Amino acid sequence: MMRIAIASDHAGFELKEKIKKYLEDHELQDFGAISSDSIDYPQTGFQAAKAVASQKCDRGILICGSGIGMSIVGNKVDGIRAALCHTKEFAELSRKHNDANVLVLSGRFISHYLAETIIDVWLKTKFEGGRHQRRIELITKIEKGEKL
Repeated sequence: MMRIAIASDHAGFELKEKIKKYLEDHELQDFGAISSDSIDYPQTGFQAAKAVASQKCDRGILICGSGIGMSIVGNKVDGIRAALCHTKEFAELSRKHNDANVLVLSGRFISHYLAETIIDVWLKTKFEGGRHQRRIELITKIEKGEKL
């Protein structure tokens, strides 16, 4: 069982609710949206990303209409490597090569069936380390304002 932060805006609300049912075996912390009424994605996405960065949650899933906005918000938080994935192959590579700790999905462009497949792969795939670890360390240096 994993502790997963989940958040959406109005455009991702329906998919978020389906994902919550799908992931019922995990401990989910829902940061909103609470309905399909219009809200601003930075409000919910930032809080979920902070929960992952502070290790209150193991991983996070962010959902907005395209996934682009939530990806930008997630990656503004130090320690977050948010990956917008539209295929299971992208999800696998985001974990193997980038140790992505936040998965970003599009509420308008993927079905909940595809989202479930992407999530399964993303949750099960391990980080490869090796040469990829060096790259993660460089990202951390950038976050800390250190020279490369």
